[in-house]
Amino acid sequence: MTKTVFFRAPLAASLGLALTGAALVGPASAGIEDYEFQLVKNEVKQGEAVLDVRLVDKRTAKPVPDAVIFSRRLDMAPDSMEEMTSRIEPMPSTEPGIYRFKAKLSMAGGWRLSLAAKVQGETGTVENKLVFKAVK
Repeated sequence: MTKTVFFRAPLAASLGLALTGAALVGPASAGIEDYEFQLVKNEVKQGEAVLDVRLVDKRTAKPVPDAVIFSRRLDMAPDSMEEMTSRIEPMPSTEPGIYRFKAKLSMAGGWRLSLAAKVQGETGTVENKLVFKAVK
C-alpha cells in the first residue's frame, strides 16, 4: 500500500504542474500598451485644418476601428505655450482605423494633440500625445 502512495503522489504533482503550466501559456492576448495613435501627416496648414490620426495595433501594424475616443485636447505645448489651446471636433472617418478631427490652428508652429480612447474588448485606456507642425 505504501508503494502505491509513493507512486501516485509524484504523478499527481507532475500532472498538476503540467496543467498549471498549460494555463499560463495559453493564447496570447493584447494589452493596452499594444495600441497607439499615429499622425497621418506631421505637417498641416495653419487655419482651418483636418487632422487624421490612425489607431494601430503595434503587434500587427493593422488599423483598429471602432475605438471610443473620450478625451481630446489640442495645445501649443511644443512651443512652450501649453495655455494656447484650440477647439477640436470629431469628423466622420473616411476609412476604418482613421479618426478625423477639425481644428482651427490660429498660429503657425508646434502643436500637440492629446487623445485618450477605449479599444473594444480591452481594459485600460490608450493615451498618446502627438506633436505636429502648423505651417503658413
